[in-house]
Amino acid sequence: MLSFYRSYHGNTGAAIVATGDPRRWPNEYADDHVHVFGPYPYRSHFWSTSPEQESERALAHLADVVRFEGPGTIAAILIESVVGTAGVLIPPPGYLEGVRALCDEHGIVLILDEVMAGFGRTGKWFAFEHFDVVPDLITFAKGSNSGYVPVGGVIISEAIAATFADRVFPGGLTYSGHPLAAASIVASITAMREEGIVEHAARIGADVLGPGLHALAERHPVIGEVRGLGVFWALELVSDRQTRAMLAPYGGTSEAMTVLVTEAKRRGLLPFTNFNRLHVVPPCTVSDAEAKEGLAILDEVLTEVDAYYEGAR
Repeated sequence: MLSFYRSYHGNTGAAIVATGDPRRWPNEYADDHVHVFGPYPYRSHFWSTSPEQESERALAHLADVVRFEGPGTIAAILIESVVGTAGVLIPPPGYLEGVRALCDEHGIVLILDEVMAGFGRTGKWFAFEHFDVVPDLITFAKGSNSGYVPVGGVIISEAIAATFADRVFPGGLTYSGHPLAAASIVASITAMREEGIVEHAARIGADVLGPGLHALAERHPVIGEVRGLGVFWALELVSDRQTRAMLAPYGGTSEAMTVLVTEAKRRGLLPFTNFNRLHVVPPCTVSDAEAKEGLAILDEVLTEVDAYYEGAR
């Protein structure tokens, strides 16, 4: 299995090993897994100067790993369609399409993880729909039913599903196909369709969150980059925009990030931070007024955090 270093796929046995971020370090007991560097234009591992170049070079890196590991040894490539807790990293143009082509060339299964990004989060039912790609397997979970009942599942392509027409699927758990969980998914999808929630998330991102966060970046030097889709955004926080020095180290935190969290909570806003990033991920049903209220609080909080900026203003 291949997956990104910047990724999160869960914390059961093999899922935590598929995860690339530091949560896997004390939990790495499964084997036969290799991590690669995915595209990250803001902090390119490939010395890229444009999103297009980042895509090209990240694909070349992935192709090299496939070649050196041996294509015949690789069962699947597992990728979050839009990387979630590891950075809200949106694939640059052509990247997912290039991964699909590489998988097709070598007979490798492409699994897209939509646990975080799916079911409206990016303004489409699935995040991969922003790109010209169709995976072989799609993993999903709480987004399908708003987390009302614990649930997770896999959407299977016709070609792979056909395997089990004459071969028993070697799996199954006590709660597989749980009627209550399945009913909650059906009810949630019905409500999302009837109430236009996916379209609402897309509009909030385009009209409120996106413009609002970019406006914050113009006022606060501590914001190095704004990125996101729908109601799935992240602010990359830096102590120097020119050097892009992180406001907290990889795998750690800092006084500046502690101030951010403390001041946000004091004002009634529950933040999600990861290393030097602040994630802005409200519910798909967030109203214009609620989104603007959150942005206003962030404006106040970031004014406090700007004190830790060390670069030229």
